[in-house]
Amino acid sequence: MSWILLRGLTREARHWGAFTSRFSEQVGDATALDLPGNGEFTAGKSPRSVVDMVGFARQQLQHQGFKPPYSLLGMSLGGMVASDWAQRYPQDVGALVLINSSMRPYNSLLQRLRPANWPALAMLAARWRDADYAERAIHALTCNETASKESDIAAWLGIRKSAPVSEANAQRQLWAAARFICAPTPPACRTLLMSSAADHLVHPVCSHQLAKAWSAAHQQHPWAGHDLPHDDPDWVCGQIWDWLVVPHQP
Repeated sequence: MSWILLRGLTREARHWGAFTSRFSEQVGDATALDLPGNGEFTAGKSPRSVVDMVGFARQQLQHQGFKPPYSLLGMSLGGMVASDWAQRYPQDVGALVLINSSMRPYNSLLQRLRPANWPALAMLAARWRDADYAERAIHALTCNETASKESDIAAWLGIRKSAPVSEANAQRQLWAAARFICAPTPPACRTLLMSSAADHLVHPVCSHQLAKAWSAAHQQHPWAGHDLPHDDPDWVCGQIWDWLVVPHQP
């Protein structure tokens, strides 16, 4: 069963960095898939709905020759896409892992986007075309592991130069995330929620509430930021491997 990795708002496959190869080595063969408006699809228009993002992702996998069932790992907005996919197409998805994701009706606006960051996010939107400023702001908002900060930013600037996400697509993705309401029934597949206790962007209670509502397993990292796979990739891979081998009780 293939693992499909789905990134968050304005991010693409290359933003996983070394995580994709580590995951493939430690857990199972993984493919990072770009959402419309990002990465290899940066010239296209991002849909204004998560539902349409799911449709696009399903078509891409079929076009690339991947056959269901898939195991989905989604982070943030990617987690919303993965959740909707598993709920609307249960035959497609055999396992679901969500990292620092949030969604209505289980999580409130103040939980999904912590108010302390609203000024920084407003400034980020206003200076979106200032590449260095924008990538440094994103790093500060999402990463607590800063040892590789300068190399991270250099890599992200290279990604932005080769496949820039337009302001319009960023706004469409934000609108899709804000509007998304997940289905009332839990995903039919095995589901693991992962969160970061020190996530400054999305309150970690969001994952706890989802796990409780779905009777799903939940593991929380003690110090990582919103970009948990960046901050501690080996922990993420280890937790997923343990969950696959020995099913956890919620």
